[in-house]
Amino acid sequence: MYTKVDHIGIAVRSLEAAIPFYRDQLGLHLEAIDEVASQGVRVAFFVCGETLLELLEPTRPDSPIAIFIEKRGEGLHHMALATDDILQERSKAIENRIRLLSEAPLDGAHGKLITFMHPKDTMGVLLEMCQRKADPH
Repeated sequence: MYTKVDHIGIAVRSLEAAIPFYRDQLGLHLEAIDEVASQGVRVAFFVCGETLLELLEPTRPDSPIAIFIEKRGEGLHHMALATDDILQERSKAIENRIRLLSEAPLDGAHGKLITFMHPKDTMGVLLEMCQRKADPH
């Protein structure tokens, strides 16, 4: 079961150029900056109520975000839904013939496991399911 909108992903060419707008113009709190080398992305998280805004900057020209920006320009990239059981949600999606963009959950930013659903199966929206990793302590 999905519990909330965890974050909204926004593709940007440069975090340095985008951060002042979200921080200074919108007055949102910059919670963290993270890098996910496997995805070729640097990420800045802004707190907006219970939802995070996730700015995504490509770190290499072949990353999914770089390709997205080249094709569509900066802007809304995806919406992430939080779940307590990503494996169960993956199974339900597969049962419902929703294509997943990875064979297993991937390590994502902010200590989460993630899986994307193919936008052709979700009415044109790139949806991400995410689950916070268990705390090892």
